Amino acid sequence: MKSVQKEIDERTNLTGSNKFELLLFRLGTDSALGQSELFGINVFKIREIVAMPSITPIVGATPHSLGVVNLRGQVIPVLDLPSIVGCKPQTGLNIMLVTEYARTTQAFAVESVEDIVRLDWNQVLSAETSGAAHNLVTSIARLDGNKDGTRLAQVLDVEAILQMVSPSDEHQVDPQKVGPKLKLKSGTIILAADDSFVARSLIEQELQVLQAPYEMVKSGKEAWDRLNALAKTAAAEGKTILDKVSLVLTDLEMPEMDGFTLTRNIKQDARFEGLPVVIHSSLSGSANEDHVRSVGADGYVAKFVAEDLAQTLRSVLPR
Repeated sequence: MKSVQKEIDERTNLTGSNKFELLLFRLGTDSALGQSELFGINVFKIREIVAMPSITPIVGATPHSLGVVNLRGQVIPVLDLPSIVGCKPQTGLNIMLVTEYARTTQAFAVESVEDIVRLDWNQVLSAETSGAAHNLVTSIARLDGNKDGTRLAQVLDVEAILQMVSPSDEHQVDPQKVGPKLKLKSGTIILAADDSFVARSLIEQELQVLQAPYEMVKSGKEAWDRLNALAKTAAAEGKTILDKVSLVLTDLEMPEMDGFTLTRNIKQDARFEGLPVVIHSSLSGSANEDHVRSVGADGYVAKFVAEDLAQTLRSVLPR
């Protein structure tokens, strides 16, 4: 038990140095080149990895659904990940990845698991900025660093995959539920950072409904660079950052700089004193929430329930 807790603590502490661990797996050959490529998911999302158990098919199930399994007393839906991304397994669906994500538990069938690698977030580039944009891939991980011939892994956008496979009405923004518009200081914005196309779309919908001016960026580094630019402009005008930005809303998992590092940078910089930071993440669990508090975030909300996000934003905004 102590060794398990030590491993959890070590992984949690990685976020203090802008590092994380990526589970690498294969899904079979792709339709374009007939190659077997590496894919990845943040280890924090993985609850367990098991050999493929017996699956019970469900009548009338949605496409890409294999059925359900009973695992440790819990009935869990199993999704055919190779078919979702357009790959064909050569040896079968041999492994099941059980994931905890955005208040839900589900499993993904894969062909094989390769390794767990420890990376710095600056080894990970946004799929959009690297020219490899695809709605199911958030970023590209350079496994051997920034050098020619490095192995590449596609980091999957679990948010987009789940929304595609099983669209949820809960993810829609209902103006009646989110309540009245946010009251921001005149001339200020909410600066929001998220690497997921689906998450950005939902956040933008909500901020529009709340009539809150905003800027949206795709990584913690982009948010940090933008904050510095706004602080420089404010100083030139004899103002502070609070005359430009009312709140920072950030995801945790992002290429180049994660949300933990972004939050810590903001909270340790005197120029940004009093600037609220809310972390909005699919990574749930007490370990993550404790770490959110340790880096000084003013609020934490799990993705994606529109009314919860609105309530959290209201609770931390200056009155």
